Amino acid sequence: MIPRSSRVCLDAAAETDDALRDPELREAFEVCRGLHAEHGKTYYLATLLLPPAKRPYVWALYGFARYADEFVDSLTDPDPEALVAWSDDFLKSLDGQGPAEPVGRAMAATMRRWDLPREQVEAFLDSMRMDITETGYATYEDLRRYVYGSAAVIGLQMLPILEPLTPDAAARARALGEAFQLTNFVRDVGEDLDRGRVYLPQEDLDRFGVTREDLLAGRAAGTTPEPVRELLAFEAERTRELYAFAEPGLAMVHPTSRDCLRTAYLLYGGILDEVAAVDHDVLGRRVRVGVPRRLAVALPGLVRARLARTREARWTPLRS
Repeated sequence: MIPRSSRVCLDAAAETDDALRDPELREAFEVCRGLHAEHGKTYYLATLLLPPAKRPYVWALYGFARYADEFVDSLTDPDPEALVAWSDDFLKSLDGQGPAEPVGRAMAATMRRWDLPREQVEAFLDSMRMDITETGYATYEDLRRYVYGSAAVIGLQMLPILEPLTPDAAARARALGEAFQLTNFVRDVGEDLDRGRVYLPQEDLDRFGVTREDLLAGRAAGTTPEPVRELLAFEAERTRELYAFAEPGLAMVHPTSRDCLRTAYLLYGGILDEVAAVDHDVLGRRVRVGVPRRLAVALPGLVRARLARTREARWTPLRS
Protein backbone atom coordinates (compact mmCIF):
# COMPACT_ATOMS: atom_id res chain seq x y z
CA MET A 1 0.00 0.00 0.00
CA ILE A 2 1.29 3.43 -0.93
CA PRO A 3 1.81 5.68 2.12
CA ARG A 4 -0.28 8.83 2.37
CA SER A 5 2.78 11.08 2.00
CA SER A 6 3.58 9.42 -1.33
CA ARG A 7 -0.03 9.58 -2.49
CA VAL A 8 -0.03 13.33 -1.91
CA CYS A 9 2.98 13.71 -4.22
CA LEU A 10 1.63 11.36 -6.85
CA ASP A 11 -1.78 13.07 -6.81
CA ALA A 12 -0.10 16.44 -7.24
CA ALA A 13 1.97 15.16 -10.18
CA ALA A 14 -1.12 13.57 -11.74
CA GLU A 15 -2.73 17.00 -12.06
CA THR A 16 -0.42 17.69 -15.00
CA ASP A 17 0.53 14.12 -15.91
CA ASP A 18 -2.42 11.81 -16.54
CA ALA A 19 -0.11 8.78 -16.67
CA LEU A 20 0.25 9.01 -12.89
CA ARG A 21 -3.40 8.11 -12.44
CA ASP A 22 -2.50 4.53 -13.40
CA PRO A 23 -2.39 2.47 -10.15
CA GLU A 24 0.39 0.18 -11.42
CA LEU A 25 2.56 3.12 -12.45
CA ARG A 26 1.98 4.77 -9.08
CA GLU A 27 3.21 1.58 -7.42
CA ALA A 28 6.28 1.69 -9.65
CA PHE A 29 7.11 5.22 -8.49
CA GLU A 30 6.65 4.10 -4.90
CA VAL A 31 9.25 1.35 -5.46
CA CYS A 32 11.66 4.05 -6.62
CA ARG A 33 10.82 6.21 -3.61
CA GLY A 34 11.70 3.30 -1.34
CA LEU A 35 15.08 2.88 -3.02
CA HIS A 36 15.72 6.59 -2.70
CA ALA A 37 14.75 6.81 0.95
CA GLU A 38 16.81 3.75 1.89
CA HIS A 39 19.99 4.36 -0.08
CA GLY A 40 20.18 8.11 -0.73
CA LYS A 41 19.32 9.70 2.59
CA THR A 42 21.16 12.99 1.99
CA TYR A 43 19.66 13.46 -1.45
CA TYR A 44 16.22 12.25 -0.29
CA LEU A 45 16.21 14.83 2.50
CA ALA A 46 16.91 17.56 -0.04
CA THR A 47 14.06 16.46 -2.31
CA LEU A 48 11.56 17.03 0.50
CA LEU A 49 12.03 20.73 -0.22
CA LEU A 50 10.63 20.37 -3.73
CA PRO A 51 6.95 20.91 -4.52
CA PRO A 52 5.17 17.56 -4.08
CA ALA A 53 4.40 17.35 -7.81
CA LYS A 54 8.11 17.26 -8.69
CA ARG A 55 9.22 14.66 -6.17
CA PRO A 56 8.04 11.45 -7.87
CA TYR A 57 10.19 12.12 -10.92
CA VAL A 58 13.28 12.57 -8.75
CA TRP A 59 12.44 9.26 -7.03
CA ALA A 60 12.42 7.63 -10.47
CA LEU A 61 15.78 9.07 -11.51
CA TYR A 62 17.42 7.98 -8.28
CA GLY A 63 15.70 4.60 -8.23
CA PHE A 64 16.78 3.83 -11.78
CA ALA A 65 20.38 4.80 -11.07
CA ARG A 66 20.49 2.84 -7.83
CA TYR A 67 18.85 -0.24 -9.33
CA ALA A 68 21.38 -0.35 -12.17
CA ASP A 69 24.31 0.39 -9.89
CA GLU A 70 23.45 -2.45 -7.53
CA PHE A 71 24.03 -5.04 -10.27
CA VAL A 72 27.75 -4.21 -10.26
CA ASP A 73 28.32 -2.59 -6.85
CA SER A 74 26.73 -5.10 -4.50
CA LEU A 75 29.37 -6.44 -2.14
CA THR A 76 27.35 -9.59 -1.47
CA ASP A 77 25.61 -10.50 -4.73
CA PRO A 78 26.93 -8.66 -7.82
CA ASP A 79 25.43 -9.78 -11.10
CA PRO A 80 27.00 -7.95 -14.08
CA GLU A 81 25.36 -10.24 -16.61
CA ALA A 82 21.98 -9.22 -15.22
CA LEU A 83 22.94 -5.55 -15.70
CA VAL A 84 23.60 -6.15 -19.39
CA ALA A 85 20.33 -8.02 -19.87
CA TRP A 86 18.29 -5.52 -17.86
CA SER A 87 19.75 -2.45 -19.59
CA ASP A 88 19.27 -4.01 -23.04
CA ASP A 89 15.66 -4.86 -22.22
CA PHE A 90 15.01 -1.37 -20.92
CA LEU A 91 16.37 0.37 -24.02
CA LYS A 92 14.47 -1.98 -26.32
CA SER A 93 11.28 -1.37 -24.36
CA LEU A 94 11.45 2.36 -25.06
CA ASP A 95 10.59 1.57 -28.66
CA GLY A 96 7.69 -0.69 -27.72
CA GLN A 97 5.15 -1.10 -24.97
CA GLY A 98 7.41 0.11 -22.19
CA PRO A 99 9.31 -1.69 -19.44
CA ALA A 100 7.59 -4.44 -17.52
CA GLU A 101 9.47 -4.10 -14.22
CA PRO A 102 8.60 -1.20 -11.87
CA VAL A 103 11.84 0.80 -11.82
CA GLY A 104 12.05 0.86 -15.60
CA ARG A 105 8.37 1.82 -15.90
CA ALA A 106 8.82 4.80 -13.61
CA MET A 107 11.95 5.89 -15.45
CA ALA A 108 10.29 5.61 -18.86
CA ALA A 109 7.33 7.66 -17.62
CA THR A 110 9.73 10.32 -16.31
CA MET A 111 11.55 10.41 -19.63
CA ARG A 112 8.27 10.97 -21.43
CA ARG A 113 7.02 13.64 -19.05
CA TRP A 114 10.19 15.73 -19.15
CA ASP A 115 11.46 14.88 -22.66
CA LEU A 116 14.69 13.40 -21.29
CA PRO A 117 17.01 12.41 -24.15
CA ARG A 118 17.52 8.71 -24.68
CA GLU A 119 21.20 9.44 -25.30
CA GLN A 120 21.65 10.50 -21.68
CA VAL A 121 20.20 7.23 -20.42
CA GLU A 122 22.41 5.29 -22.81
CA ALA A 123 25.46 7.19 -21.53
CA PHE A 124 24.54 6.29 -17.97
CA LEU A 125 24.10 2.61 -18.78
CA ASP A 126 27.39 2.60 -20.71
CA SER A 127 29.20 3.85 -17.59
CA MET A 128 27.52 1.18 -15.48
CA ARG A 129 28.79 -1.43 -17.91
CA MET A 130 32.29 0.00 -17.64
CA ASP A 131 32.26 -1.03 -13.99
CA ILE A 132 32.11 -4.64 -15.14
CA THR A 133 35.56 -4.54 -16.71
CA GLU A 134 37.31 -1.29 -15.73
CA THR A 135 39.13 -1.24 -12.40
CA GLY A 136 41.03 2.03 -12.77
CA TYR A 137 41.60 5.10 -14.92
CA ALA A 138 44.92 6.32 -16.24
CA THR A 139 44.16 10.05 -16.31
CA TYR A 140 41.65 12.51 -14.92
CA GLU A 141 40.21 12.97 -18.39
CA ASP A 142 39.67 9.21 -18.64
CA LEU A 143 37.85 9.31 -15.31
CA ARG A 144 35.73 12.25 -16.44
CA ARG A 145 34.49 10.24 -19.41
CA TYR A 146 33.21 7.65 -16.95
CA VAL A 147 31.79 10.33 -14.65
CA TYR A 148 29.92 11.95 -17.52
CA GLY A 149 27.72 8.88 -17.85
CA SER A 150 27.61 7.91 -14.20
CA ALA A 151 26.83 11.34 -12.75
CA ALA A 152 26.91 14.36 -15.07
CA VAL A 153 23.98 13.11 -17.13
CA ILE A 154 21.98 12.65 -13.93
CA GLY A 155 22.49 16.33 -13.20
CA LEU A 156 21.32 17.08 -16.73
CA GLN A 157 18.28 14.79 -16.30
CA MET A 158 17.37 16.57 -13.08
CA LEU A 159 17.53 19.97 -14.71
CA PRO A 160 14.20 19.88 -16.62
CA ILE A 161 12.42 18.83 -13.42
CA LEU A 162 14.03 21.72 -11.54
CA GLU A 163 13.03 23.97 -14.47
CA PRO A 164 15.99 26.05 -15.68
CA LEU A 165 15.54 29.74 -16.29
CA THR A 166 18.54 30.06 -18.62
CA PRO A 167 20.48 27.74 -20.95
CA ASP A 168 23.56 28.52 -18.86
CA ALA A 169 22.15 26.26 -16.14
CA ALA A 170 23.10 23.12 -18.08
CA ALA A 171 26.85 23.50 -17.61
CA ARG A 172 26.34 24.16 -13.89
CA ALA A 173 24.08 21.12 -13.52
CA ARG A 174 26.62 18.92 -15.23
CA ALA A 175 29.40 20.20 -12.95
CA LEU A 176 27.29 19.63 -9.85
CA GLY A 177 26.62 16.04 -10.87
CA GLU A 178 30.34 15.52 -11.35
CA ALA A 179 31.12 17.12 -7.99
CA PHE A 180 28.69 14.81 -6.19
CA GLN A 181 30.30 11.77 -7.80
CA LEU A 182 33.87 12.86 -7.11
CA THR A 183 32.87 13.53 -3.50
CA ASN A 184 31.76 9.91 -3.27
CA PHE A 185 35.07 8.76 -4.76
CA VAL A 186 37.03 10.61 -2.07
CA ARG A 187 34.84 9.39 0.77
CA ASP A 188 34.36 5.83 -0.46
CA VAL A 189 37.87 4.94 -1.65
CA GLY A 190 37.99 2.06 0.85
CA GLU A 191 34.64 0.59 -0.20
CA ASP A 192 35.58 0.92 -3.86
CA LEU A 193 38.77 -1.02 -3.13
CA ASP A 194 36.60 -3.79 -1.68
CA ARG A 195 34.94 -3.97 -5.09
CA GLY A 196 38.31 -4.12 -6.83
CA ARG A 197 38.15 -0.58 -8.22
CA VAL A 198 40.09 2.66 -7.82
CA TYR A 199 38.40 5.87 -8.94
CA LEU A 200 41.51 7.97 -8.37
CA PRO A 201 43.46 8.64 -11.59
CA GLN A 202 46.69 6.68 -11.90
CA GLU A 203 48.50 9.87 -12.89
CA ASP A 204 47.52 11.33 -9.50
CA LEU A 205 48.63 8.22 -7.62
CA ASP A 206 51.98 8.49 -9.39
CA ARG A 207 52.25 12.18 -8.53
CA PHE A 208 51.96 11.43 -4.80
CA GLY A 209 53.97 8.22 -4.88
CA VAL A 210 50.97 6.05 -4.02
CA THR A 211 50.43 2.54 -5.40
CA ARG A 212 47.32 0.41 -5.44
CA GLU A 213 49.15 -1.87 -3.02
CA ASP A 214 49.51 1.08 -0.62
CA LEU A 215 45.78 1.62 -0.76
CA LEU A 216 45.04 -2.05 -0.16
CA ALA A 217 47.48 -2.21 2.75
CA GLY A 218 45.90 0.85 4.34
CA ARG A 219 42.44 -0.63 3.88
CA ALA A 220 43.52 -3.89 5.51
CA ALA A 221 45.11 -2.02 8.42
CA GLY A 222 42.22 0.41 8.78
CA THR A 223 44.54 3.42 8.54
CA THR A 224 45.34 5.92 5.81
CA PRO A 225 49.07 6.54 5.12
CA GLU A 226 50.19 10.15 4.87
CA PRO A 227 50.87 10.08 1.09
CA VAL A 228 47.32 8.78 0.54
CA ARG A 229 45.93 11.57 2.70
CA GLU A 230 47.81 14.10 0.60
CA LEU A 231 46.42 12.50 -2.54
CA LEU A 232 42.86 12.65 -1.22
CA ALA A 233 43.31 16.28 -0.17
CA PHE A 234 44.33 17.03 -3.76
CA GLU A 235 41.27 15.23 -5.14
CA ALA A 236 39.02 17.02 -2.65
CA GLU A 237 40.35 20.41 -3.69
CA ARG A 238 39.73 19.59 -7.35
CA THR A 239 36.18 18.64 -6.42
CA ARG A 240 35.67 21.90 -4.53
CA GLU A 241 36.54 23.74 -7.74
CA LEU A 242 33.64 21.97 -9.44
CA TYR A 243 31.31 22.96 -6.60
CA ALA A 244 32.47 26.56 -6.98
CA PHE A 245 31.70 26.50 -10.72
CA ALA A 246 28.30 24.89 -10.08
CA GLU A 247 27.24 27.33 -7.34
CA PRO A 248 25.85 30.11 -9.59
CA GLY A 249 23.53 27.50 -11.08
CA LEU A 250 21.58 27.29 -7.83
CA ALA A 251 19.83 30.53 -8.77
CA MET A 252 19.26 29.48 -12.38
CA VAL A 253 16.26 27.24 -11.67
CA HIS A 254 12.63 27.86 -10.76
CA PRO A 255 12.29 29.50 -7.31
CA THR A 256 10.46 26.45 -5.93
CA SER A 257 13.46 24.26 -6.83
CA ARG A 258 16.26 26.37 -5.42
CA ASP A 259 16.17 25.31 -1.78
CA CYS A 260 16.26 21.62 -2.71
CA LEU A 261 19.25 22.22 -4.95
CA ARG A 262 21.07 24.38 -2.41
CA THR A 263 20.45 21.86 0.36
CA ALA A 264 21.91 19.05 -1.73
CA TYR A 265 24.84 21.31 -2.64
CA LEU A 266 25.57 22.12 1.00
CA LEU A 267 25.12 18.60 2.34
CA TYR A 268 27.27 16.93 -0.30
CA GLY A 269 29.88 19.64 0.02
CA GLY A 270 29.71 19.01 3.75
CA ILE A 271 30.97 15.48 3.16
CA LEU A 272 34.27 16.95 2.01
CA ASP A 273 34.34 19.07 5.17
CA GLU A 274 33.87 15.95 7.28
CA VAL A 275 36.62 14.16 5.36
CA ALA A 276 38.95 17.10 5.97
CA ALA A 277 37.99 17.11 9.66
CA VAL A 278 39.45 13.59 10.04
CA ASP A 279 42.53 14.58 8.01
CA HIS A 280 41.39 12.46 5.04
CA ASP A 281 41.72 9.27 7.09
CA VAL A 282 39.00 7.36 5.22
CA LEU A 283 40.42 3.92 4.49
CA GLY A 284 39.22 2.53 7.79
CA ARG A 285 35.92 4.38 8.14
CA ARG A 286 32.98 5.82 6.23
CA VAL A 287 32.65 9.51 6.91
CA ARG A 288 29.11 10.87 7.21
CA VAL A 289 27.44 14.21 7.66
CA GLY A 290 25.81 13.95 11.08
CA VAL A 291 22.09 14.35 11.67
CA PRO A 292 22.49 17.69 13.51
CA ARG A 293 24.27 19.23 10.53
CA ARG A 294 21.74 17.76 8.10
CA LEU A 295 18.89 19.30 10.07
CA ALA A 296 20.73 22.60 10.47
CA VAL A 297 20.94 22.83 6.68
CA ALA A 298 17.58 21.32 5.75
CA LEU A 299 15.19 22.95 8.23
CA PRO A 300 15.86 26.58 7.20
CA GLY A 301 15.64 25.41 3.60
CA LEU A 302 12.25 23.86 4.32
CA VAL A 303 10.97 27.18 5.63
CA ARG A 304 12.30 29.04 2.60
CA ALA A 305 10.86 26.43 0.24
CA ARG A 306 7.40 26.80 1.74
CA LEU A 307 7.63 30.57 1.44
CA ALA A 308 8.68 30.21 -2.19
CA ARG A 309 5.66 28.02 -2.90
CA THR A 310 3.43 30.52 -1.11
CA ARG A 311 4.79 33.35 -3.24
CA GLU A 312 4.07 31.29 -6.32
CA ALA A 313 0.55 30.81 -4.89
CA ARG A 314 0.44 27.36 -6.42
CA TRP A 315 3.31 25.83 -8.33
CA THR A 316 2.54 25.29 -12.00
CA PRO A 317 5.18 23.91 -14.36
CA LEU A 318 6.88 26.24 -16.79
CA ARG A 319 6.46 23.51 -19.39
CA SER A 320 3.17 22.37 -20.82
